Amino acid sequence: MNLGPRSYPILVGTGALRSVGERLAALGAGRRTALVSDRSVMALHGSVVIESLRASGFSVAEIRVPEGETAKTLAVAERCWDDCLAAGLDRTSTLLALGGGAVGDLAGFVAATYMRGIPFVQLPTTLLAQVDASIGGKVAIDHPRAKNLIGAFHQPRLVVVDPSVLSTLPDAEFRSGLSEVVKHGIVLDTAYFADIEAHVREILAKDLPTLERVIAGSCRLKGRVVEADEREGGPRAALNYGHTVGHALEAATSFSKWLHGEAVSLGIAAAALIAQRLGMADAETVTRQVGLLKALGLPVTFSGPAPDAVVQAIARDKKARDGKVPFVLAPRIGEFRLVFDIPPDAVLSVLGKMQEAAG
Repeated sequence: MNLGPRSYPILVGTGALRSVGERLAALGAGRRTALVSDRSVMALHGSVVIESLRASGFSVAEIRVPEGETAKTLAVAERCWDDCLAAGLDRTSTLLALGGGAVGDLAGFVAATYMRGIPFVQLPTTLLAQVDASIGGKVAIDHPRAKNLIGAFHQPRLVVVDPSVLSTLPDAEFRSGLSEVVKHGIVLDTAYFADIEAHVREILAKDLPTLERVIAGSCRLKGRVVEADEREGGPRAALNYGHTVGHALEAATSFSKWLHGEAVSLGIAAAALIAQRLGMADAETVTRQVGLLKALGLPVTFSGPAPDAVVQAIARDKKARDGKVPFVLAPRIGEFRLVFDIPPDAVLSVLGKMQEAAG
């Protein structure tokens, strides 16, 4: 990731977690570290990381946080700050995030704010985090009324992606991450999208060579966008495809009904249908998007919440500019367009049809 003084490497490879200590030492990091993870992930993968760090001369404090989105609160962040102080972490110390996107978001937020910012490392263990959340430096906690509302841009020093850990990931979580993979293809790369279409069976079987290729492809695509627009002032908006409606669906259900990637899948389907309704995309473009999501076992229709509640949640989107919420739409596979002033009636109609299709 080429970002001048904030540049960092992204390593994708089977067994890569065993090299964390060696790679952090090569960066000249201070010898005190803290590993942030939830109980389940720590039990599965924590020992590999801790042994690697200690073998390279690092001390390691363990910071355990709740699982999933419930970790992303100010109260949990405060407990993490207390743990960092107890471990004697200073500005030369490193916070490592081992887990899914929620752990990475929380740990990154803690690192961005503790002592006005200390280094952190992303060790993503879910597919969604490996291809999306761990890259780009967006860190945050949630507000009761909106997802990721309180946050910062704080780039990691290093991202280590080990596809082999996905063998321990529940199928629902694995499929959830595939929505971000599909998103990258839709808005950024026609050939990448076609590669996913052609290898659905291998992807769902978690074939490691296939996963390495697909994950590395997503990392390259996202990295290219972040390099061009680190703070989301322009082209990086493409990465929000599916997220305007997706985040609103999550907020309207208190983040309790869908996994994040499932909500994004619904948001992609909605965005595709909105583009078609506005005459921006043809039927084939919609069919390919919805068809691939369905083939990967992701939802494209839903029941509840009411469309009005979703539209109200969209109005609180943190990406709004002067009260106008931008929608990312895809005129064709491999392209995107940022559109303001989408008529609320168009959104309500599409959401209503998605609910009707769900029966």
